[in-house]
Amino acid sequence: MNRRHFLQSTAGAALATPSCSSLTSAPDALIIDTHQHLWDRHVISPPWLAGAPEVLRHDYRTAEYLKATEGLNVKAIYMEVDVAPRDHVREADAIVAQCRAKNTPTIAATIGGRPASADFETYVKRYAGNGIVKGLRQVLHGDSTPPGFCLGKDFVRGVQTLGKHRLNFELTMRPTELKDGVKLIRQCPDTHFVLDHCGNGDPKAFNPKLGPGLKRSCTADEWKRGIDTVAAQPGVMCKISGIVAFVPPGKWQAEDLAPVVNHCLDAFGPDRVFFGGDWPVCLLGSPVRGWVDALRQIVSSRPASEQRKLWSGNATRFYLKG
Repeated sequence: MNRRHFLQSTAGAALATPSCSSLTSAPDALIIDTHQHLWDRHVISPPWLAGAPEVLRHDYRTAEYLKATEGLNVKAIYMEVDVAPRDHVREADAIVAQCRAKNTPTIAATIGGRPASADFETYVKRYAGNGIVKGLRQVLHGDSTPPGFCLGKDFVRGVQTLGKHRLNFELTMRPTELKDGVKLIRQCPDTHFVLDHCGNGDPKAFNPKLGPGLKRSCTADEWKRGIDTVAAQPGVMCKISGIVAFVPPGKWQAEDLAPVVNHCLDAFGPDRVFFGGDWPVCLLGSPVRGWVDALRQIVSSRPASEQRKLWSGNATRFYLKG
């Protein structure tokens, strides 16, 4: 996992107070967090945690999530945590049971899976139509998924299978490979897609003074070109999430994230974006409240109707209806 070690200082303290015109400054304003991770290492321990920064090598359960989001009116869509394939059913069954219990903020889920596997459709049928599982993800920026992996015949077939069963596919990939994502999207016209983490846009690419000496995952121009190409595909959604994990904690401000956020909002338009917390991975750059406050500040001058769509309206329509 190519992330920096987390420092205890928070970025939230460095942020200016959000404008009172910000829609979600009211304590009861609904936020749907479309990218909530949960893990209990005593139940299922994702293999990548062994090499992750220390801050992530802890249990992050609902109790910790409630504490992290205290003061916010949040409902959450669980996002799979890249468990070993042998644990996919165990992870999915556990989160389905949690959602059915209706005693936590988590109300729906994106589960993990391997679209290229021979038994993929059998696995998908186990969860399709249950009203809780909305889609599936396989992380595409790991060592086991080299460039072009998502264009393999079996992988494409699997993603087409998701559309057949009315489930979406979430793209989490290297920013330099967004054009591969477009090729996949075009081969799967019946599958709905979500681009996670602003296409992994790196705020440091826009500001040479932000984390000098730290590696950039892409250049600003190549990322913009990739985003524009994805946004040109009808119906593809973009998750405004993840980018705070790229910035050095305690050394950034909302304006450092704004170029990535604003380009995505403008490229995809107000009807195809929604918020994701990416907790607890966001702790690599900020507590989730610091990320929420920064995004509030960035979008505070946009129309209230567009803010409402970003924070909850679009997610309700995409994940929770139909």
